[in-house]
Amino acid sequence: MARGDKDKYTDKQKRKAEHIEEGYEAKGISKDEAEARAWATVNKQSGGGERKGGGGQAKSPAAKAKARESSAKRAAATRKGAPRPGQQLADMTKAELMERARKHDIAGRSTMRKADLLEALAKYRS
Repeated sequence: MARGDKDKYTDKQKRKAEHIEEGYEAKGISKDEAEARAWATVNKQSGGGERKGGGGQAKSPAAKAKARESSAKRAAATRKGAPRPGQQLADMTKAELMERARKHDIAGRSTMRKADLLEALAKYRS
């Protein structure tokens, strides 16, 4: 399949990509960028073109659904401030540290610098 060829996508996938693209364009994103993001979203959600004859890995619909579900759960956990696996406090952004300090109700957190937040959170852990 040639790059950019959308023949292997279902009509539903094409409509979905078009709708997503229109939403991005309404937000002021360029046409090319909006199209790229829309197709990336469709690919992420459905695993790419679903008509027979395409390349790539063949996944069952159940496997695709399970992958989407676990991906969505990990993304939601990250947005809620849950640490990524193996992430150290020092690797976190100040915003992430601030959120963690807020959850632990650390006093004076609003005026703390990143180093202060790291110190306060390290004390909380021990």
